[in-house]
Amino acid sequence: MKKPSHVSRRKVLGLGAAALAAAWCPQSRAADQAETNDIDAHVHVWTSDLEKYPINEGYTRKEMQPPSFTAEDLFQHSKPNGVDRVVLIQMSYYKYDNSYMLDTLARFPEVFRAVAQIDENRPDLRDAVLKHIGQGVRGYRVWASKETCAKWDATPGMQNLWNLGAETGVKICLLANPDTLPTIAEKCKKNPKTPVVIDHMCRVGMTGTIDPTEADNLCRLSEFDNVFVKVSAFYALGAKKPPYTDLGPLIRKLRDAYGASRLMWASDCPYQVEKGNTYAASINLIRSGLDFLSAEDRRWILRDTAEKVFFS
Repeated sequence: MKKPSHVSRRKVLGLGAAALAAAWCPQSRAADQAETNDIDAHVHVWTSDLEKYPINEGYTRKEMQPPSFTAEDLFQHSKPNGVDRVVLIQMSYYKYDNSYMLDTLARFPEVFRAVAQIDENRPDLRDAVLKHIGQGVRGYRVWASKETCAKWDATPGMQNLWNLGAETGVKICLLANPDTLPTIAEKCKKNPKTPVVIDHMCRVGMTGTIDPTEADNLCRLSEFDNVFVKVSAFYALGAKKPPYTDLGPLIRKLRDAYGASRLMWASDCPYQVEKGNTYAASINLIRSGLDFLSAEDRRWILRDTAEKVFFS
């Protein structure tokens, strides 16, 4: 959700890449493993190998906490909780160099899809987007602050990216704060064919309380059929501690506004597995913690929406 801090290191599975790939094929799941086939729609990965995968200017190795969070680290959390597929989100350490994320996807092509970062002002933008799509990229992450949103209409590159979203189906994935919602609504109105994904419920509740006006503004985006919302990053919203049931009223409002078929659960690992927060607590809020969700709602939020948006 934000630059990582104080994330405890997880032990790496003692499996080689080939063994891990086999272990993660749905057909080879252990007999006692939950057959849920759920999808985690938001995970970051990175490596401590800065020679092969250098980080962007402005970041230092010291800031990389934990020093790495690899597919193998992730699998320790996702596999026991019945999650078979994952959407990788480009880590800010690397900015526009998506190499590590795409190499991870290439190692486990049946498990991962990706949301990349791209310089929207590059002259070969269309060709780059088409190449990325062929590599498993299904969206682009865009930071939406009040300042950057105000410049969108005056930025040809950004409009070109939104146009390519309408043309190719690649998603504009917005990491935004609640004060950007009116501007996002205007952009969606002008670009009705561009699919948009709002990360982490637009961080409503990041201050510790759910502001009703912010929640209403997020729900108003539901009038645009191509807008989807990630129900995610529970560790950072509301009370910020398990079992996260204080987020129930917000999630219910979103379900009522969007329908479950436009909501998708995500962990936001590795941040979800630090400071007393766990992967199981996050996914279990949707699986069993909210009695207003029907079995069909849970299926959409935990699998079918992300499958439709990122894997189909």
